[in-house]
Order: sequence, then C-alpha cells, then structure tokens
Amino acid sequence: MRNILNILKRCGGSVIKLKNKRYKSRNDYTKLKRKVFLQMLLIVFAATITAISLRFLIQKYFSVGDLIVRFFMNMFHMRDSDALFVYDILVRKNINVITFFVIMIFLVILLNFSISRLTKYFDELIIGMDQLVEESGDEINLSPELDFMEKKLNQIKNNLEKQKRAAREAEQRKNDLVVYLSHDLKTPLTSVIGYLSLLDEAPDMPPEQKAKYVGIALEKAYRLEQLINEFFEITRFNLQTIVLNKEKINLQLMLEQMADEFYPILHPKQKQISVHVPDGLNLWGDRDKLARVFNNILKNAIAYSYENSIIDVSAQLQDKNIVITFTNQGNPIPREKLETIFEKFFRLDTSRSTNTGGSGLGLAIAKEIVNAHGGHIFAQSHGEKTIFTVVLPQKQEKDKFSV
Repeated sequence: MRNILNILKRCGGSVIKLKNKRYKSRNDYTKLKRKVFLQMLLIVFAATITAISLRFLIQKYFSVGDLIVRFFMNMFHMRDSDALFVYDILVRKNINVITFFVIMIFLVILLNFSISRLTKYFDELIIGMDQLVEESGDEINLSPELDFMEKKLNQIKNNLEKQKRAAREAEQRKNDLVVYLSHDLKTPLTSVIGYLSLLDEAPDMPPEQKAKYVGIALEKAYRLEQLINEFFEITRFNLQTIVLNKEKINLQLMLEQMADEFYPILHPKQKQISVHVPDGLNLWGDRDKLARVFNNILKNAIAYSYENSIIDVSAQLQDKNIVITFTNQGNPIPREKLETIFEKFFRLDTSRSTNTGGSGLGLAIAKEIVNAHGGHIFAQSHGEKTIFTVVLPQKQEKDKFSV
C-alpha cells in the first residue's frame, strides 16, 4: 500500500512539475525578475555603503567636525567654544538620527530611480498595445527582459492580421458570388423568356421546332432552379445545425452506385470512375450526408479532370479509420489555393464556367459534414494529379452518433 501511495505521489509531483514547466515556458519572467532583483540589490548595497561611509567620516575624521564648527562660526558669528557646543549638541549626540535620515533620503532617491526603470516596461507594453490597436505594420519590439511579452504581442498581432485578411477575402468571395449568381440567373432566365416568346409569337410553328424550343426552355428552367437552390443553400449552410442519423453503410456499394449515376456526365468527354473498395468494408455514418460529401468531391473531380481520363476512387482500413481517396488527372491546384479550397464561397475556377460553376459551397459543406462525423478532409496536388482524402472513423460511440 505504501508503495502505491509513493508511486501516486511521484506521479502527482511529476504532473505538477510538468504543469509548472509549461506555465514557465508560456510566461518566462526570469530575465525581468533578475533585472529587478539586481536593481534592488544595488539599492541595498549602495545604502549600506553610504551608511558606513557617513558614520566613518563623521565619527573618525575631525576635519568634518571642524568644517561644521567653522560653518557655524562664519554663518552665525559664533565664538569657537559656542560653535563647538552647538556642534556637540546638534550633530555629535544625534549622529545616529542624522545618519538614519541621510540613508532614508538616499534610499528614496534610489527607489524613485528604480521605480522609474520599472515603469519604463509598462510604457513599452502600452506602446506595443497601441500598435495592436492602430494595426501598425511594424513589428513590436520590447526590452530583452520582456521578450516573452514581445513574442505574445507579435503573435496576437499576426493572428489579428490573418483574421482580418481572411474576413476581407471571405467578404470579397461573397461579393463575387452575388455577382456570379446574378449573371448566372440572368443567362438562363433570358433564354427561357426568349424561347417562350418565340413560341408565343408563332403558334403555327412546326411541331419539331416547337419541341426543340420547349426542350431548350425546360433545360434552362432546370438550370435556373438549380442556381436558386444553391443560393438558398448559402442561408442553410450558415444557420442549419448538422444532425446525423447514423447507420451501417456498405461503402463499396454506395460508391459504385454513385459512380453509375455520373455516367451521363462522364460519357460525353470519355471520362470514367474506377472504384476500388474491399468487400465488406462498412462504416457508421449518415448515409445521405456522406453521399453528399462524395457527390461534391466527384463533381469537382469531374469538372477539373482531363478528357479521356480515369477518376480513381479507393478506400482502405487504417487502424480504426477508413481512408477514402479520390484521384483525378488534371491541372494542379496552386498551393495557396489548397489552403482555402474548403472555405465558404471559395471557387477554384475564377474564370467562371456556367456549366460547371456552383455557389462555391460544395467542398465547404463537405468539410462540415466530415467534421461532424469526427473525421477530417484534405487535398493534395502535385504534377497533374489531384487527390482528395476523406478520413472517417469506422465506428463511434453511441453518445457521439448525433451532432
């Protein structure tokens, strides 16, 4: 029993030491404490030397007493004996009191100097915080004793700049989205109105031509409906809480069915989807929402892959996670865009293709759904190969099924 208690004490002590070490690493006051300690030590040392020197001078050297006696004689026109008597009463018998007051005055002067040195640090911190408020582009520089505060202030400054830049970019993307959607809504709407006007103006139009115009108008109307749905998706994405209804999913069957559904889009450009998933690989998840994740990734892969290319979809079990990869051959994604490709309103195709362009929410929504499942999603691009990877837990505890 004692051995167990000793082990627990040692473990507890180790934890406390580790916490203290982490705390010290976050707030290293060593240099500042050393500087303040040296200043206080200097004050004490100087006061001690002053006291000893004064007592030694006043008590041991008569020349000091003679100077004081002469001062009384010249200043107040006293006789030698009277001046000596006054010196004895006022100075010699009160030497301890005089020494004490001299030392106190000297201490006050030194303390005032030391406090002035300390307040300099506060002035530096205030200047540094002013630079944060003013959003100055200059780096914050403090005294070496405040290097830990300098690092923290510069870290906060960098984080604020990143957040401001990200907010500005998000706002710009949102504004671009409004412009893009306005253009895309107007284009199919103009076509619908144009073809319906032709049908209205020519009631005796040949049936073949009429069927052709009706088909085109219907196709544009469907495109218009799709864009409107994407527009409302923006509001749902910002306000809706993701609730998962989990069930057992046969991953191979699910991905093969999705590949078949894309055949009408793939066939005109001679593209294919090849699925490689081991038999019996199952996971727990929300079937509809995960289908949406895979659908968004496949749509992106199809839109940006070369003609006559194969999009490879693979899955495997690694530890307790299922790793699903979507690989396509196409123009590489720039590294700076890989970092923001999963953000809201981000669009890879800045040139805007009406046929492939969406609201820029597909991959952002996919990331939210994957995160809700306790997984993560990321993209890699090198050479002419782009890989989207989705990592999902194969199983989760029951209390984590709903998010």
